Amino acid sequence: MAAWQGSMPTACLNDQQIMPREYRRWRDARDRFACSTKERAKLDELKASISRKGLREPLVLGISERYPDDVYIGDGHHRAVALIDLGIPTFAFQWYWIRSFGVHMERTPFPFHTLGL
Repeated sequence: MAAWQGSMPTACLNDQQIMPREYRRWRDARDRFACSTKERAKLDELKASISRKGLREPLVLGISERYPDDVYIGDGHHRAVALIDLGIPTFAFQWYWIRSFGVHMERTPFPFHTLGL
């Protein structure tokens, strides 16, 4: 059985619902991407690709067993910023729990209640 895949509003990519894991806030991610020529080029390339073909690889969301109300981007920070900047209304995603016995992609529906939806 394959990993579960769903979609949700891009508006959920904010500092309260789905946070960036590698950055304190989404603004920090944007600033980092803007300051680096390499990061800016990657973001520009993703924007062009998403505009032409849509999101080809889903974002990966993570939820920790210790902090079940905290949802974050586990993979796809650049894709997330590109989606936000382009104003794309929804995005595809997969998700995983970080549990004491390991991490694996979930095959069950995402717990949308963690986002207040």
